[in-house]
Amino acid sequence: MKNLLIRLTLGLYEQDIAADEMEHVQKWLALGYLVKEEKLFRLPSKYRAGTIMMTQGTSGYLQVVGANVRDLYIDEHSLGNAKHGDLVIAQRLLGKRGGPSAKVVEVIGKAESYSVAMLTIKEGQKQLVDIRNNHPAGVELTSEQLEKYAEGDLVKVNNQNGVIMELLGNISDPMVDEKIVLAQFNKHDEFEEDVLDLAKSFDKNVDASLYPDRKDLRDLPFCTIDPVTAKDFDDAICYIPEKNILYVAIADVSSYVEPFGAIDAEAIYRSFSIYLPHRSIPMLPRQLSETLCSLQAHVDRLAFVFELHLDGLKVTHTELYEGIIHSKRRFTYEEVDAFFEGDLQATNSDEEVVMNYLPKLRDLTDALKEDRLKQGYDFHSEELSMQLDENQSLIATTTSEETPSHGLIEDCMLLANKAAADRYSHGVFRIHDQSSPTKLQSLYQELAGIGLIVEPKESMKETIDFIQAEAAKRDLVSEVDTLIIRAQMQARYAPDNIGHFGLGFTAYTHFTSPIRRYSDLIVHRHLKALLAKDTEESSYVLRNIDALCFSISEKEREASAIEIRFMQRKFARWANEQRGNEFKARVNGTDPYFTAQILEPIQGAEVNLSVDTSVTLFDDIILRIDNVDLASARINASLVKKLDKDPMELS
Repeated sequence: MKNLLIRLTLGLYEQDIAADEMEHVQKWLALGYLVKEEKLFRLPSKYRAGTIMMTQGTSGYLQVVGANVRDLYIDEHSLGNAKHGDLVIAQRLLGKRGGPSAKVVEVIGKAESYSVAMLTIKEGQKQLVDIRNNHPAGVELTSEQLEKYAEGDLVKVNNQNGVIMELLGNISDPMVDEKIVLAQFNKHDEFEEDVLDLAKSFDKNVDASLYPDRKDLRDLPFCTIDPVTAKDFDDAICYIPEKNILYVAIADVSSYVEPFGAIDAEAIYRSFSIYLPHRSIPMLPRQLSETLCSLQAHVDRLAFVFELHLDGLKVTHTELYEGIIHSKRRFTYEEVDAFFEGDLQATNSDEEVVMNYLPKLRDLTDALKEDRLKQGYDFHSEELSMQLDENQSLIATTTSEETPSHGLIEDCMLLANKAAADRYSHGVFRIHDQSSPTKLQSLYQELAGIGLIVEPKESMKETIDFIQAEAAKRDLVSEVDTLIIRAQMQARYAPDNIGHFGLGFTAYTHFTSPIRRYSDLIVHRHLKALLAKDTEESSYVLRNIDALCFSISEKEREASAIEIRFMQRKFARWANEQRGNEFKARVNGTDPYFTAQILEPIQGAEVNLSVDTSVTLFDDIILRIDNVDLASARINASLVKKLDKDPMELS
């Protein structure tokens, strides 16, 4: 329902309204909440849709969906029977003094459509409680129904009608963690039979003779460079140093996934692939994502190709076309890094050709990055990986930083994404706005707490460069970069371009990962329509682009939340086995409460910290794990002692 309201806020064509949605649309139209202009339904400016967020008193705010506008204040007399977390339609109250306000005219349902509840026993009584807050789950069950469940059993709940949808398992089983995080966002791994049948219907091999209009690039020495665990290869590269031409070939998903078909409908719903430590949940059926669309080595594959001509570091000319490639080598990041270190040699003529141009391509991408950072930003980031055993219990964590191979691929992809964004003025853009003054002020206050006093410079670029230089002197590069990132606005998808502040680009989009991001698939369809000069098809692709951009931005946040929450659950299970034990940690939050991150032997677990003495941000400490709430994945610890700057190893 939330998605429908977002689409109506932005304008929704009648032909794009599902049969089960039309009933609501007609009702709201009759009540005057909607207007119809030709075949377009939309909320007029008089009304807003959104989520109720209650304050500590009896009033609340409406967090508007589908529009980047201020929250609307709703006093206790204007709430009606709306409660915290309800999805509502509200009427704006114009002409009233004070800030923007509104009154609720209809409660649509719960903003969060699904939740997970656990059976608990308190004072001999069984009850279902929401695992997020331990409040009653809002499910009415008879005593006979309650008898079916044991203590710790977890169920998926439809919040709109209070009905239990399925039994997920028991909190004592580590295997249930994946089911919990997927259920909270109503995600699933399996594809329906019609989707799988369609994916299986394609010929498993690409017959080049069937594509006479495509540019044949099979003789070019393309290669892929990906993580060792990768199965879906979105992109392949080829560099011709003597001509300074870079080819970026991207999996041509749009040749297989037709708009409004069964696969497309499921891809829209998922919008992103989800990557968990032990497996992935793909956006597309694996017959496509890991085989036919994937740019595997030594087989012919359809690709959408950017041919980038450079003069020095400047792209002077680009060509975009549908092609056929034949990748000569699948590299892992580790292999390319080993090659740059002189520890890997070619074993055949194909590898030799590729390895001949990789060092020159590295020189180019290193120079491109140096030039890019004159306007954009370079934030130190460590990627945390988890190792799970066969029972999905956490046994180890590792961190990895960007290496030369990562940087090489990143700047190749940035060039292609920029080139794609330069080809239209309205479509799917990846935008990133500057931070608000309020967020920046909070950042400066946090930094002042560690003795890093910030006096804003003439530009934000100079200010952040100064902060990063000071952080390096204190050996707090990654910690301070994390604070800076938190102070930034969130990057998102939008139909109109405002530039990308973080990258320092005037225009940017996502073109290079259509196997795992629906945004890129839409960009491909749009660009193909533009290449064909098919204005009707281009308009068709962009018909509901505003709503689509809002929707995929939300789905991106959901995918990220699932990945983060899964890891939090694994940390909580590990910590539950360590109650009473002491660990080295670093304070990473002091407001509104203290938090710390464990440093060893398991890295990355965040705990809520109880302190009885003064500690400051980024202090190294010894903490003791006191208790763990597995249902909410909350780890509680207490401070044992602060460590000196050069602490002794724990015995």
